Amino acid sequence: MRALSASNDRSINLSLPCPTLESMNESPSNKFVAMLAIIAVPFALGAFVLAWSPSDQFHKSDPEFDGYVQPRSVGDLVEKIQASTVSVFCDVGKVGGGMGTAWAIELKNGMDKKNPTTLITNHHVIEDCIGGKGTLTVAELWKVEVPAYIVKWDKENDLAVLATGLKLKPLGLSQSEPWPGYWIMVLGSADGYEGSVSFGSVLNTTNTEIFITANTSHGNSGGPLIDNEGLVVGTTSWGHKKEQYNGAMSLNAMCEKILKCDGEFYWIRD
Repeated sequence: MRALSASNDRSINLSLPCPTLESMNESPSNKFVAMLAIIAVPFALGAFVLAWSPSDQFHKSDPEFDGYVQPRSVGDLVEKIQASTVSVFCDVGKVGGGMGTAWAIELKNGMDKKNPTTLITNHHVIEDCIGGKGTLTVAELWKVEVPAYIVKWDKENDLAVLATGLKLKPLGLSQSEPWPGYWIMVLGSADGYEGSVSFGSVLNTTNTEIFITANTSHGNSGGPLIDNEGLVVGTTSWGHKKEQYNGAMSLNAMCEKILKCDGEFYWIRD
């Protein structure tokens, strides 16, 4: 080992002598310490294994099997959903138009390879652009607008399917129907402010709608309604003008014209 030079020009050797097997055998205290180490190691490993599972669960952003609690990491969840959500612009000049939000879904749209990504939004967001009457564009958070195309729509349930060339990771769909009291998140372009987020709970549900306590504004329309596991349970659709709750079309509503479901509803009911 390299030696350091002292002020009196003598070398200080930092190396320490290593104990030999003979020296350990000569000391009863060393034997006792070694025996304690051998006994303690299995207990330490056992404690680590027992502590790992709850610790791992705590740091997850998706509390499993408990829809009532908020995610462990709300920030991670927001970032994940924002990466799969876009603002939607329907520009028809002076005649009118609309603005809203859309979210990526794993669904074939029948378009060419240049527009592989499928988006879900509200019918009322893109209504004025149906039939080529206006220019339809979408934009990721803080990025430029790119073209989007209307694939199909369901006016009765206020839903529409779009296609775009943007490469977005599809959001997963929840396999569990939300219950009153479940934690939810709304993300979209509230009042034109892109990437806006609000939190609340499920107030109640019908066969096709979810009533929520989270704040929504013009521009949130078409955005994803997210549960605490980061999965979509519905599409934010309207705000109540008098009562203190807002609404979203649930995944059940998508079964009529958007998704191929096994039965009348997306969520299986006994």
